[in-house]
Amino acid sequence: MARMLGAVCRMCRREGIKLMLKGARCETAKCPMERQDHNRPPGMFAWRRGRGSEFSVRLREKQKVKRYYGVLEKQFRIYFRKAEILRGNTGQNLLCLLERRLDNVVFKLHFAYSRRHARQVISQGHIHVNGRKVDIPGYLVKPGDKITLKNAPKTQKMVRTVLDNDPNASVQPWLQVNPAAAEGLVQALPSRNDVQIPVEEYLIVEFCSR
Repeated sequence: MARMLGAVCRMCRREGIKLMLKGARCETAKCPMERQDHNRPPGMFAWRRGRGSEFSVRLREKQKVKRYYGVLEKQFRIYFRKAEILRGNTGQNLLCLLERRLDNVVFKLHFAYSRRHARQVISQGHIHVNGRKVDIPGYLVKPGDKITLKNAPKTQKMVRTVLDNDPNASVQPWLQVNPAAAEGLVQALPSRNDVQIPVEEYLIVEFCSR
């Protein structure tokens, strides 16, 4: 299985925004984006870069979304083809499909520190959906799905540590969480307003449709 093994903070610097790839650490002073000498694109001659072309502007929007959700190019193209088939706006359909990924849902339920951590938790078999183990981070949840933990002390302790780290954290309206039982429920499909990353989805559609 392909994985992203590069330095994740370089991705945030390249896109010019915080992609929250390291969870709570991104909100601290340790984040390179908070340092004046690092809040620019990586590379020795980053200061020389001029205004990007129309192609590069659209490419950057696509790369931003890919890196935010942690998907590779082939996976992203599959999601785009699914979004084209669905009724409605293709760009919004694409973002909503990515929001429904199980690793994104586990992260937003505060069962993991980041989406990368959520993918690790899922791949190791700690997450159950409707009582059945699901070890595929890209599994698409649907309304009514119940997210629970594996009945094992190690799993319960691991997730409880994450939940206790931020006990007053809230979840989005399309999700519901029971911190005491460490359970989550998908109440509805996500909408465009639930996407927390600033992105112009029509630029992605133009790039992928060329």
